[in-house]
Amino acid sequence: MQRLLFLLAFTSLLVGCSYSPFERDRETPSGDYRAEGKASYYGARHHGKRTASGERFNQNSLTAAHRTLPFGTRVRVTNLRNDRTVVVRINDRGPYSRGRIIDVSRKAAEALGMLRSGVVPVRVESLD
Repeated sequence: MQRLLFLLAFTSLLVGCSYSPFERDRETPSGDYRAEGKASYYGARHHGKRTASGERFNQNSLTAAHRTLPFGTRVRVTNLRNDRTVVVRINDRGPYSRGRIIDVSRKAAEALGMLRSGVVPVRVESLD
C-alpha cells in the first residue's frame, strides 16, 4: 500500500513539474511547429565555441538554440511586443532557463529589437 501511494505521489510530482505556464507549444495539423513563450539571446561569451550541431557559434549570424527542433530547421521568430520578425536557423540546443523556448544569436536579437530588454515574449513558427 505504501509503495502504491509513493508511486502515485511521485507520478503527480512529475506531471506537475512538466507544465510551464510560460510556454504554449503545439504542432499544427500539417505538422508545422508553432509555440509562444519567452526568448533570450546569447552572444559574446559563446562566440566561437562549438554548438550542439558541431558548428562554431557566430553571434553575427542568424541562428538559434531550441530544445527539440531538428538542426537546420528554419523558424520565424516574432517579438510580440513590437511585431518585429526574423528568420533563424536552429543549430544548437537550449535554452536551459525555465520558461524560455528559444535562444537567438545577438544579430537576431538586434533584428527583433530585444537587445536592451534581453528577454521578450515571442512566437516561433517553423518554415520547413
